[in-house]
Amino acid sequence: MPTKRGRKNSLMPEISSSFYRRFLLRPGDINAFFGLMLDNVTQLILMSGILVGIFGYPKEIVFFKMIPGSVMGVLFGDLVFSIMAIRLAIKTGRSDITAMPLGIDTPSLFAFTFGIIGPAFLLLHDAALAWKVSMAIIVLIGLFKIAFSFAGERIRHWVPRAGLLGPITAIALSLIAFFPMLKIFHQPLVGFISLAIILVTIVGKVRFPLNIPGAFAGIFTGSVLFYLLTAAGYYPPEIHSHENFWSFAFPFPSGTFLEGLSESIHYLPLALPFALMVIVGGIDVTESASASGDDYPANRILLTDGIATLLSGLCGGVVQTTPYIGHPAYKGMGAGAGYTLGAGFFIGLGGMLGYLGYIVNLIPETAVAPILVFIGLEITAQSFIATPARHYKAMAIAFAPVLATLVLIEVNALLGGAGLSGENLKGESAATYGALLVLSNGFIITSLIWASALSDIIDHQFQKGALFLMAGGVFSLFGVIHSPFANGRIFLPWVDPSPLSIQLCGTYFLSGLFLLAMKGRTSLADTGK
Repeated sequence: MPTKRGRKNSLMPEISSSFYRRFLLRPGDINAFFGLMLDNVTQLILMSGILVGIFGYPKEIVFFKMIPGSVMGVLFGDLVFSIMAIRLAIKTGRSDITAMPLGIDTPSLFAFTFGIIGPAFLLLHDAALAWKVSMAIIVLIGLFKIAFSFAGERIRHWVPRAGLLGPITAIALSLIAFFPMLKIFHQPLVGFISLAIILVTIVGKVRFPLNIPGAFAGIFTGSVLFYLLTAAGYYPPEIHSHENFWSFAFPFPSGTFLEGLSESIHYLPLALPFALMVIVGGIDVTESASASGDDYPANRILLTDGIATLLSGLCGGVVQTTPYIGHPAYKGMGAGAGYTLGAGFFIGLGGMLGYLGYIVNLIPETAVAPILVFIGLEITAQSFIATPARHYKAMAIAFAPVLATLVLIEVNALLGGAGLSGENLKGESAATYGALLVLSNGFIITSLIWASALSDIIDHQFQKGALFLMAGGVFSLFGVIHSPFANGRIFLPWVDPSPLSIQLCGTYFLSGLFLLAMKGRTSLADTGK
Protein backbone atom coordinates (compact mmCIF):
# COMPACT_ATOMS: atom_id res chain seq x y z
CA MET A 1 0.00 0.00 0.00
CA PRO A 2 2.67 2.53 0.87
CA THR A 3 4.38 1.68 -2.38
CA LYS A 4 1.23 2.28 -4.38
CA ARG A 5 0.58 5.54 -2.61
CA GLY A 6 4.15 6.60 -3.26
CA ARG A 7 3.83 5.81 -6.94
CA LYS A 8 0.51 7.58 -7.19
CA ASN A 9 1.85 10.69 -5.51
CA SER A 10 4.94 10.73 -7.72
CA LEU A 11 2.86 10.38 -10.85
CA MET A 12 0.40 13.17 -10.02
CA PRO A 13 2.82 16.09 -10.58
CA GLU A 14 4.00 14.48 -13.82
CA ILE A 15 0.45 14.03 -15.11
CA SER A 16 -0.49 17.54 -14.02
CA SER A 17 2.60 19.05 -15.66
CA SER A 18 1.92 17.10 -18.85
CA PHE A 19 -1.67 18.39 -18.93
CA TYR A 20 -0.55 22.00 -18.54
CA ARG A 21 2.10 21.64 -21.25
CA ARG A 22 -0.28 19.96 -23.68
CA PHE A 23 -2.92 22.69 -23.38
CA LEU A 24 -0.39 25.55 -23.05
CA LEU A 25 -1.58 26.59 -19.59
CA ARG A 26 1.07 28.70 -17.86
CA PRO A 27 1.30 31.18 -14.96
CA GLY A 28 1.84 33.99 -17.46
CA ASP A 29 -1.72 33.43 -18.70
CA ILE A 30 -3.03 35.23 -15.62
CA ASN A 31 -1.28 38.49 -16.49
CA ALA A 32 -2.24 38.20 -20.14
CA PHE A 33 -5.86 37.37 -19.26
CA PHE A 34 -6.29 40.68 -17.45
CA GLY A 35 -4.83 42.60 -20.39
CA LEU A 36 -6.98 40.93 -23.07
CA MET A 37 -10.14 40.74 -20.97
CA LEU A 38 -10.08 44.37 -19.86
CA ASP A 39 -9.32 45.57 -23.38
CA ASN A 40 -12.38 43.79 -24.82
CA VAL A 41 -14.69 44.64 -21.97
CA THR A 42 -13.79 48.31 -22.21
CA GLN A 43 -14.83 48.29 -25.89
CA LEU A 44 -18.27 46.96 -24.98
CA ILE A 45 -18.70 49.57 -22.27
CA LEU A 46 -17.69 52.31 -24.69
CA MET A 47 -20.15 51.03 -27.28
CA SER A 48 -23.06 50.93 -24.85
CA GLY A 49 -22.10 54.31 -23.39
CA ILE A 50 -22.07 55.97 -26.82
CA LEU A 51 -25.32 54.43 -28.04
CA VAL A 52 -27.32 54.84 -24.82
CA GLY A 53 -25.73 58.01 -23.48
CA ILE A 54 -25.30 60.01 -26.70
CA PHE A 55 -27.90 58.68 -29.16
CA GLY A 56 -30.52 57.64 -26.63
CA TYR A 57 -30.65 54.11 -27.98
CA PRO A 58 -33.00 51.79 -26.04
CA LYS A 59 -31.05 49.89 -23.39
CA GLU A 60 -33.02 46.73 -24.03
CA ILE A 61 -31.64 46.41 -27.57
CA VAL A 62 -28.09 47.39 -26.61
CA PHE A 63 -27.82 45.06 -23.61
CA PHE A 64 -30.06 42.20 -24.74
CA LYS A 65 -29.23 42.12 -28.46
CA MET A 66 -26.11 44.03 -29.51
CA ILE A 67 -23.67 43.12 -26.73
CA PRO A 68 -24.59 39.39 -26.53
CA GLY A 69 -24.30 39.09 -30.31
CA SER A 70 -21.01 40.96 -30.45
CA VAL A 71 -19.35 38.77 -27.81
CA MET A 72 -20.20 35.59 -29.73
CA GLY A 73 -17.57 36.54 -32.30
CA VAL A 74 -14.99 37.16 -29.58
CA LEU A 75 -15.81 33.83 -27.90
CA PHE A 76 -15.54 31.90 -31.17
CA GLY A 77 -12.37 33.64 -32.36
CA ASP A 78 -10.43 33.26 -29.10
CA LEU A 79 -11.40 29.59 -28.80
CA VAL A 80 -10.24 28.86 -32.35
CA PHE A 81 -6.99 30.77 -31.81
CA SER A 82 -6.42 28.75 -28.63
CA ILE A 83 -6.87 25.50 -30.56
CA MET A 84 -4.52 26.76 -33.29
CA ALA A 85 -1.85 27.44 -30.68
CA ILE A 86 -2.21 23.97 -29.14
CA ARG A 87 -1.96 22.35 -32.58
CA LEU A 88 1.10 24.44 -33.47
CA ALA A 89 2.75 23.33 -30.21
CA ILE A 90 2.05 19.67 -31.04
CA LYS A 91 3.28 20.11 -34.61
CA THR A 92 6.54 21.84 -33.64
CA GLY A 93 7.14 19.99 -30.39
CA ARG A 94 7.50 23.32 -28.59
CA SER A 95 5.82 24.28 -25.33
CA ASP A 96 6.47 28.04 -25.55
CA ILE A 97 3.79 28.82 -28.15
CA THR A 98 1.51 31.77 -27.39
CA ALA A 99 -2.02 31.99 -28.81
CA MET A 100 -2.99 34.87 -31.06
CA PRO A 101 -5.37 37.26 -29.25
CA LEU A 102 -8.65 38.37 -30.82
CA GLY A 103 -11.09 41.03 -29.77
CA ILE A 104 -13.32 43.91 -30.79
CA ASP A 105 -11.79 46.37 -33.24
CA THR A 106 -11.50 49.80 -31.62
CA PRO A 107 -11.28 52.17 -34.66
CA SER A 108 -14.31 50.65 -36.36
CA LEU A 109 -16.25 50.60 -33.07
CA PHE A 110 -16.15 54.40 -32.98
CA ALA A 111 -16.75 54.66 -36.74
CA PHE A 112 -19.74 52.31 -36.67
CA THR A 113 -21.39 53.74 -33.56
CA PHE A 114 -21.02 57.38 -34.66
CA GLY A 115 -21.27 56.77 -38.42
CA ILE A 116 -23.75 53.90 -38.84
CA ILE A 117 -25.70 52.70 -35.79
CA GLY A 118 -26.46 56.08 -34.22
CA PRO A 119 -27.22 57.96 -37.47
CA ALA A 120 -29.38 55.06 -38.75
CA PHE A 121 -31.41 55.24 -35.54
CA LEU A 122 -31.86 59.01 -35.88
CA LEU A 123 -32.76 58.69 -39.57
CA LEU A 124 -35.14 55.73 -39.37
CA HIS A 125 -36.67 56.52 -35.96
CA ASP A 126 -36.82 52.77 -35.47
CA ALA A 127 -34.30 51.25 -33.05
CA ALA A 128 -35.03 47.66 -34.08
CA LEU A 129 -34.60 48.41 -37.80
CA ALA A 130 -31.39 50.40 -37.18
CA TRP A 131 -30.05 47.40 -35.23
CA LYS A 132 -30.89 45.09 -38.16
CA VAL A 133 -29.15 47.48 -40.57
CA SER A 134 -26.04 47.35 -38.39
CA MET A 135 -26.28 43.55 -38.23
CA ALA A 136 -26.36 43.42 -42.02
CA ILE A 137 -23.25 45.59 -42.23
CA ILE A 138 -21.34 43.21 -39.93
CA VAL A 139 -22.54 40.17 -41.91
CA LEU A 140 -21.37 41.76 -45.20
CA ILE A 141 -18.04 42.73 -43.63
CA GLY A 142 -17.58 39.16 -42.40
CA LEU A 143 -18.19 37.78 -45.90
CA PHE A 144 -15.80 40.39 -47.33
CA LYS A 145 -13.05 39.37 -44.90
CA ILE A 146 -13.61 35.67 -45.57
CA ALA A 147 -13.29 36.25 -49.33
CA PHE A 148 -9.99 38.12 -48.93
CA SER A 149 -8.56 35.77 -46.31
CA PHE A 150 -7.29 33.30 -48.89
CA ALA A 151 -4.81 35.85 -50.25
CA GLY A 152 -3.35 36.58 -46.82
CA GLU A 153 -0.33 34.29 -46.97
CA ARG A 154 0.70 35.50 -50.42
CA ILE A 155 0.48 39.14 -49.33
CA ARG A 156 2.45 38.37 -46.18
CA HIS A 157 5.36 36.84 -48.12
CA TRP A 158 5.35 39.55 -50.80
CA VAL A 159 5.28 42.61 -48.52
CA PRO A 160 8.62 43.47 -46.80
CA ARG A 161 8.76 42.85 -43.06
CA ALA A 162 9.15 46.58 -42.39
CA GLY A 163 5.95 47.16 -44.36
CA LEU A 164 4.08 44.70 -42.17
CA LEU A 165 5.61 45.61 -38.83
CA GLY A 166 5.93 49.37 -39.43
CA PRO A 167 2.19 50.12 -39.02
CA ILE A 168 1.97 47.79 -36.01
CA THR A 169 4.92 49.50 -34.33
CA ALA A 170 3.55 52.97 -35.01
CA ILE A 171 0.13 52.06 -33.60
CA ALA A 172 1.70 50.38 -30.58
CA LEU A 173 3.77 53.38 -29.54
CA SER A 174 1.67 56.28 -30.83
CA LEU A 175 -1.81 55.04 -29.89
CA ILE A 176 -1.75 52.00 -27.60
CA ALA A 177 0.95 53.38 -25.27
CA PHE A 178 0.32 57.12 -25.63
CA PHE A 179 -3.36 57.42 -24.75
CA PRO A 180 -3.09 55.28 -21.59
CA MET A 181 -0.11 57.43 -20.56
CA LEU A 182 -2.43 60.44 -20.62
CA LYS A 183 -4.77 58.54 -18.30
CA ILE A 184 -1.86 57.89 -15.94
CA PHE A 185 -1.12 61.61 -15.76
CA HIS A 186 -4.75 62.32 -14.90
CA GLN A 187 -4.21 60.50 -11.60
CA PRO A 188 -0.43 59.99 -11.27
CA LEU A 189 -0.47 58.68 -7.70
CA VAL A 190 -2.53 55.72 -8.89
CA GLY A 191 -1.15 55.28 -12.39
CA PHE A 192 2.57 55.50 -11.70
CA ILE A 193 2.48 53.02 -8.82
CA SER A 194 0.58 50.54 -10.99
CA LEU A 195 2.98 51.19 -13.90
CA ALA A 196 6.05 50.71 -11.69
CA ILE A 197 4.78 47.35 -10.43
CA ILE A 198 4.03 46.13 -13.96
CA LEU A 199 7.37 47.28 -15.40
CA VAL A 200 9.39 45.76 -12.54
CA THR A 201 7.56 42.42 -12.52
CA ILE A 202 6.90 41.89 -16.24
CA VAL A 203 9.70 43.82 -17.98
CA GLY A 204 12.28 43.46 -15.22
CA LYS A 205 11.08 39.89 -14.53
CA VAL A 206 11.25 40.33 -10.75
CA ARG A 207 8.76 38.27 -8.77
CA PHE A 208 6.16 40.14 -6.76
CA PRO A 209 5.84 39.08 -3.09
CA LEU A 210 3.84 35.87 -2.57
CA ASN A 211 4.29 35.13 -6.31
CA ILE A 212 1.26 37.29 -7.14
CA PRO A 213 1.06 37.89 -10.95
CA GLY A 214 2.45 41.33 -11.82
CA ALA A 215 -0.51 42.51 -13.88
CA PHE A 216 -2.97 41.58 -11.15
CA ALA A 217 -0.75 43.15 -8.49
CA GLY A 218 -0.48 46.40 -10.45
CA ILE A 219 -4.21 46.66 -11.16
CA PHE A 220 -5.21 45.67 -7.61
CA THR A 221 -2.75 48.07 -5.96
CA GLY A 222 -3.79 50.91 -8.26
CA SER A 223 -7.47 50.24 -7.61
CA VAL A 224 -6.99 50.18 -3.82
CA LEU A 225 -5.03 53.45 -3.99
CA PHE A 226 -7.74 55.04 -6.12
CA TYR A 227 -10.53 54.18 -3.72
CA LEU A 228 -8.50 55.25 -0.68
CA LEU A 229 -7.66 58.60 -2.29
CA THR A 230 -11.26 59.02 -3.44
CA ALA A 231 -12.55 58.32 0.08
CA ALA A 232 -10.10 60.91 1.41
CA GLY A 233 -11.47 63.47 -1.03
CA TYR A 234 -8.26 63.69 -3.07
CA TYR A 235 -9.95 62.44 -6.27
CA PRO A 236 -13.58 63.08 -7.24
CA PRO A 237 -15.64 59.87 -7.56
CA GLU A 238 -15.98 58.57 -11.11
CA ILE A 239 -19.39 59.15 -12.69
CA HIS A 240 -20.57 56.58 -15.22
CA SER A 241 -22.74 57.68 -18.09
CA HIS A 242 -25.15 54.77 -18.08
CA GLU A 243 -26.70 52.13 -15.88
CA ASN A 244 -25.45 48.56 -16.02
CA PHE A 245 -27.82 45.74 -15.18
CA TRP A 246 -27.96 41.98 -15.41
CA SER A 247 -29.34 40.65 -18.67
CA PHE A 248 -29.84 37.06 -19.71
CA ALA A 249 -29.56 36.78 -23.47
CA PHE A 250 -28.35 33.74 -25.38
CA PRO A 251 -28.05 34.69 -29.06
CA PHE A 252 -28.28 32.23 -31.92
CA PRO A 253 -27.50 32.80 -35.62
CA SER A 254 -30.55 33.93 -37.56
CA GLY A 255 -31.63 35.71 -40.72
CA THR A 256 -32.83 38.79 -38.84
CA PHE A 257 -30.21 40.89 -40.63
CA LEU A 258 -32.06 40.39 -43.94
CA GLU A 259 -34.68 42.92 -42.86
CA GLY A 260 -32.01 45.63 -42.80
CA LEU A 261 -30.01 44.51 -45.83
CA SER A 262 -31.43 47.01 -48.33
CA GLU A 263 -30.78 49.98 -46.04
CA SER A 264 -27.29 48.76 -45.16
CA ILE A 265 -26.00 49.29 -48.72
CA HIS A 266 -25.89 53.06 -48.09
CA TYR A 267 -23.38 52.59 -45.28
CA LEU A 268 -20.97 50.22 -47.06
CA PRO A 269 -18.67 53.02 -48.33
CA LEU A 270 -17.93 53.85 -44.69
CA ALA A 271 -17.68 50.26 -43.45
CA LEU A 272 -15.53 48.58 -46.12
CA PRO A 273 -12.34 50.64 -45.54
CA PHE A 274 -12.37 49.51 -41.91
CA ALA A 275 -12.82 45.89 -42.99
CA LEU A 276 -9.87 46.28 -45.34
CA MET A 277 -7.76 47.79 -42.56
CA VAL A 278 -8.52 44.78 -40.36
CA ILE A 279 -7.42 42.44 -43.17
CA VAL A 280 -4.14 44.32 -43.53
CA GLY A 281 -3.78 44.48 -39.76
CA GLY A 282 -4.39 40.73 -39.53
CA ILE A 283 -1.53 40.08 -41.94
CA ASP A 284 0.64 42.47 -39.94
CA VAL A 285 -0.03 40.76 -36.61
CA THR A 286 0.63 37.35 -38.16
CA GLU A 287 4.05 38.59 -39.22
CA SER A 288 4.56 40.09 -35.77
CA ALA A 289 3.80 36.71 -34.17
CA SER A 290 6.16 35.00 -36.61
CA ALA A 291 8.89 37.47 -35.68
CA SER A 292 8.48 36.46 -32.04
CA GLY A 293 8.74 32.76 -32.93
CA ASP A 294 5.12 31.63 -33.46
CA ASP A 295 4.52 31.04 -37.17
CA TYR A 296 0.77 30.98 -37.83
CA PRO A 297 -0.68 30.78 -41.38
CA ALA A 298 -2.03 34.22 -42.29
CA ASN A 299 -4.88 32.66 -44.27
CA ARG A 300 -6.23 30.84 -41.21
CA ILE A 301 -5.86 33.86 -38.96
CA LEU A 302 -7.83 36.01 -41.41
CA LEU A 303 -10.40 33.28 -42.08
CA THR A 304 -11.02 32.80 -38.36
CA ASP A 305 -11.49 36.53 -37.90
CA GLY A 306 -13.84 36.68 -40.89
CA ILE A 307 -15.98 33.85 -39.55
CA ALA A 308 -15.97 35.44 -36.07
CA THR A 309 -17.24 38.72 -37.54
CA LEU A 310 -19.85 36.89 -39.62
CA LEU A 311 -21.04 34.92 -36.57
CA SER A 312 -21.24 38.12 -34.57
CA GLY A 313 -23.46 39.74 -37.20
CA LEU A 314 -25.71 36.70 -37.51
CA CYS A 315 -26.18 36.64 -33.73
CA GLY A 316 -27.05 40.33 -33.48
CA GLY A 317 -23.63 41.93 -33.07
CA VAL A 318 -22.89 45.37 -34.46
CA VAL A 319 -19.07 45.58 -34.25
CA GLN A 320 -16.39 43.61 -36.05
CA THR A 321 -13.61 41.53 -34.52
CA THR A 322 -9.91 41.74 -35.27
CA PRO A 323 -6.73 39.82 -34.40
CA TYR A 324 -5.09 41.99 -31.74
CA ILE A 325 -1.54 43.25 -32.14
CA GLY A 326 -0.49 42.37 -28.59
CA HIS A 327 0.89 38.87 -29.29
CA PRO A 328 4.56 39.76 -28.61
CA ALA A 329 3.59 41.44 -25.34
CA TYR A 330 1.52 38.48 -24.18
CA LYS A 331 4.36 36.17 -25.15
CA GLY A 332 6.67 38.37 -23.10
CA MET A 333 4.34 37.82 -20.15
CA GLY A 334 4.85 34.07 -20.54
CA ALA A 335 1.31 33.39 -21.77
CA GLY A 336 0.22 30.27 -23.62
CA ALA A 337 -3.36 29.48 -24.65
CA GLY A 338 -4.97 29.81 -21.23
CA TYR A 339 -5.41 33.56 -21.48
CA THR A 340 -7.37 33.40 -24.75
CA LEU A 341 -9.49 30.53 -23.43
CA GLY A 342 -10.18 32.43 -20.23
CA ALA A 343 -10.86 35.76 -21.91
CA GLY A 344 -13.09 34.17 -24.56
CA PHE A 345 -15.30 32.44 -22.01
CA PHE A 346 -15.29 35.38 -19.57
CA ILE A 347 -16.33 37.88 -22.24
CA GLY A 348 -18.75 35.51 -23.95
CA LEU A 349 -20.58 34.58 -20.76
CA GLY A 350 -20.33 38.14 -19.44
CA GLY A 351 -22.06 39.52 -22.50
CA MET A 352 -24.83 36.97 -22.18
CA LEU A 353 -25.25 37.31 -18.41
CA GLY A 354 -24.58 41.03 -18.12
CA TYR A 355 -21.85 41.17 -15.48
CA LEU A 356 -19.20 42.88 -17.62
CA GLY A 357 -20.33 46.40 -16.84
CA TYR A 358 -20.22 45.87 -13.10
CA ILE A 359 -16.66 44.55 -13.19
CA VAL A 360 -15.32 47.33 -15.39
CA ASN A 361 -16.98 49.99 -13.25
CA LEU A 362 -15.14 48.64 -10.22
CA ILE A 363 -11.70 49.08 -11.83
CA PRO A 364 -10.48 52.66 -12.41
CA GLU A 365 -9.09 53.34 -15.87
CA THR A 366 -5.86 54.73 -14.42
CA ALA A 367 -5.05 51.41 -12.76
CA VAL A 368 -5.55 49.49 -16.04
CA ALA A 369 -3.72 51.96 -18.32
CA PRO A 370 -0.20 50.72 -17.43
CA ILE A 371 -0.98 47.30 -18.93
CA LEU A 372 -1.55 48.98 -22.31
CA VAL A 373 1.63 51.03 -21.94
CA PHE A 374 3.58 47.82 -21.43
CA ILE A 375 1.91 46.19 -24.45
CA GLY A 376 2.84 49.16 -26.65
CA LEU A 377 6.46 49.10 -25.48
CA GLU A 378 6.81 45.34 -25.94
CA ILE A 379 5.39 45.37 -29.47
CA THR A 380 7.66 48.27 -30.46
CA ALA A 381 10.79 46.57 -29.13
CA GLN A 382 9.91 43.22 -30.71
CA SER A 383 9.21 44.79 -34.11
CA PHE A 384 12.57 46.55 -34.28
CA ILE A 385 14.40 43.41 -33.15
CA ALA A 386 12.71 41.40 -35.91
CA THR A 387 13.38 43.96 -38.67
CA PRO A 388 16.72 44.25 -40.50
CA ALA A 389 18.63 47.33 -39.33
CA ARG A 390 18.86 48.68 -42.87
CA HIS A 391 15.05 49.00 -42.93
CA TYR A 392 14.74 51.11 -39.77
CA LYS A 393 14.11 54.21 -41.89
CA ALA A 394 11.21 52.39 -43.53
CA MET A 395 9.84 51.56 -40.08
CA ALA A 396 10.16 55.22 -39.12
CA ILE A 397 8.24 56.58 -42.12
CA ALA A 398 5.31 54.33 -41.17
CA PHE A 399 4.83 56.52 -38.08
CA ALA A 400 3.77 59.61 -40.05
CA PRO A 401 0.15 58.61 -40.90
CA VAL A 402 -0.35 57.17 -37.41
CA LEU A 403 0.96 60.34 -35.77
CA ALA A 404 -1.46 62.31 -37.95
CA THR A 405 -4.25 60.13 -36.56
CA LEU A 406 -3.04 60.74 -33.01
CA VAL A 407 -2.96 64.52 -33.49
CA LEU A 408 -6.34 64.54 -35.24
CA ILE A 409 -7.97 62.61 -32.40
CA GLU A 410 -6.65 65.08 -29.84
CA VAL A 411 -7.54 68.13 -31.95
CA ASN A 412 -11.10 66.86 -32.44
CA ALA A 413 -11.39 66.21 -28.70
CA LEU A 414 -10.21 69.74 -27.89
CA LEU A 415 -12.50 71.31 -30.48
CA GLY A 416 -15.42 69.22 -29.29
CA GLY A 417 -14.78 70.28 -25.71
CA ALA A 418 -15.10 73.89 -26.83
CA GLY A 419 -18.28 73.15 -28.77
CA LEU A 420 -16.49 73.52 -32.13
CA SER A 421 -15.48 71.30 -35.05
CA GLY A 422 -12.95 71.36 -37.88
CA GLU A 423 -15.42 73.33 -39.97
CA ASN A 424 -14.99 76.30 -37.62
CA LEU A 425 -11.29 76.64 -38.41
CA LYS A 426 -10.03 79.27 -40.85
CA GLY A 427 -6.91 80.02 -42.85
CA GLU A 428 -3.73 78.08 -42.07
CA SER A 429 -5.41 76.22 -39.22
CA ALA A 430 -8.08 74.90 -41.59
CA ALA A 431 -5.42 73.84 -44.11
CA THR A 432 -3.46 72.00 -41.41
CA TYR A 433 -6.60 70.29 -40.15
CA GLY A 434 -7.46 69.19 -43.70
CA ALA A 435 -3.96 67.78 -44.20
CA LEU A 436 -4.22 65.82 -40.93
CA LEU A 437 -7.59 64.43 -42.00
CA VAL A 438 -6.37 63.28 -45.41
CA LEU A 439 -3.15 61.81 -44.03
CA SER A 440 -4.94 59.94 -41.24
CA ASN A 441 -7.78 58.39 -43.26
CA GLY A 442 -6.77 54.83 -44.12
CA PHE A 443 -3.63 55.27 -42.03
CA ILE A 444 -2.82 51.56 -41.62
CA ILE A 445 -2.79 50.96 -45.37
CA THR A 446 -0.88 54.20 -46.01
CA SER A 447 1.77 53.17 -43.46
CA LEU A 448 2.12 49.77 -45.09
CA ILE A 449 2.52 51.28 -48.57
CA TRP A 450 5.09 53.86 -47.50
CA ALA A 451 7.17 51.48 -45.40
CA SER A 452 7.09 48.78 -48.10
CA ALA A 453 8.03 51.18 -50.88
CA LEU A 454 10.94 52.62 -48.87
CA SER A 455 12.17 49.11 -47.97
CA ASP A 456 12.23 48.24 -51.66
CA ILE A 457 14.01 51.51 -52.47
CA ILE A 458 16.67 50.68 -49.86
CA ASP A 459 17.07 47.20 -51.42
CA HIS A 460 17.06 48.68 -54.98
CA GLN A 461 13.94 46.70 -55.88
CA PHE A 462 12.56 49.70 -57.74
CA GLN A 463 10.01 47.81 -59.80
CA LYS A 464 8.41 46.32 -56.71
CA GLY A 465 8.52 49.67 -54.93
CA ALA A 466 6.83 51.29 -57.93
CA LEU A 467 3.98 48.78 -57.68
CA PHE A 468 3.36 49.75 -54.06
CA LEU A 469 3.27 53.44 -54.95
CA MET A 470 0.95 52.89 -57.90
CA ALA A 471 -1.33 50.82 -55.69
CA GLY A 472 -1.39 53.85 -53.39
CA GLY A 473 -2.47 55.94 -56.36
CA VAL A 474 -5.42 53.66 -57.09
CA PHE A 475 -6.41 53.53 -53.41
CA SER A 476 -6.27 57.31 -53.04
CA LEU A 477 -8.43 57.81 -56.14
CA PHE A 478 -11.27 55.89 -54.48
CA GLY A 479 -10.67 57.12 -50.93
CA VAL A 480 -9.40 53.85 -49.50
CA ILE A 481 -6.52 55.99 -48.28
CA HIS A 482 -6.44 59.79 -48.00
CA SER A 483 -10.22 60.12 -48.20
CA PRO A 484 -11.10 63.84 -48.12
CA PHE A 485 -14.31 63.14 -46.23
CA ALA A 486 -14.48 63.51 -42.45
CA ASN A 487 -15.95 60.02 -41.97
CA GLY A 488 -13.20 58.45 -44.12
CA ARG A 489 -15.63 56.84 -46.56
CA ILE A 490 -14.68 55.48 -49.96
CA PHE A 491 -16.27 56.93 -53.08
CA LEU A 492 -16.45 56.66 -56.87
CA PRO A 493 -14.39 59.47 -58.45
CA TRP A 494 -16.89 59.93 -61.30
CA VAL A 495 -19.76 60.32 -58.78
CA ASP A 496 -18.01 62.37 -56.07
CA PRO A 497 -15.03 63.91 -57.88
CA SER A 498 -12.33 65.22 -55.55
CA PRO A 499 -9.56 67.39 -57.03
CA LEU A 500 -7.30 66.52 -54.10
CA SER A 501 -7.77 62.77 -54.60
CA ILE A 502 -6.99 63.09 -58.31
CA GLN A 503 -3.87 65.09 -57.44
CA LEU A 504 -2.74 62.49 -54.90
CA CYS A 505 -3.38 59.69 -57.38
CA GLY A 506 -1.19 61.45 -59.94
CA THR A 507 1.50 62.04 -57.33
CA TYR A 508 1.70 58.37 -56.42
CA PHE A 509 1.81 57.29 -60.08
CA LEU A 510 4.50 59.84 -60.98
CA SER A 511 6.58 58.67 -58.02
CA GLY A 512 6.17 55.09 -59.19
CA LEU A 513 7.23 56.02 -62.72
CA PHE A 514 10.30 57.74 -61.30
CA LEU A 515 11.28 54.52 -59.52
CA LEU A 516 10.88 52.58 -62.75
CA ALA A 517 13.09 55.13 -64.51
CA MET A 518 15.76 54.64 -61.86
CA LYS A 519 15.75 50.87 -62.27
CA GLY A 520 19.22 49.62 -63.14
CA ARG A 521 20.99 52.79 -62.02
CA THR A 522 24.30 52.25 -60.17
CA SER A 523 24.25 52.70 -56.41
CA LEU A 524 26.46 55.39 -54.88
CA ALA A 525 27.77 52.69 -52.57
CA ASP A 526 28.92 50.71 -55.61
CA THR A 527 30.80 53.70 -57.05
CA GLY A 528 32.41 54.58 -53.74
CA LYS A 529 30.81 58.05 -53.67
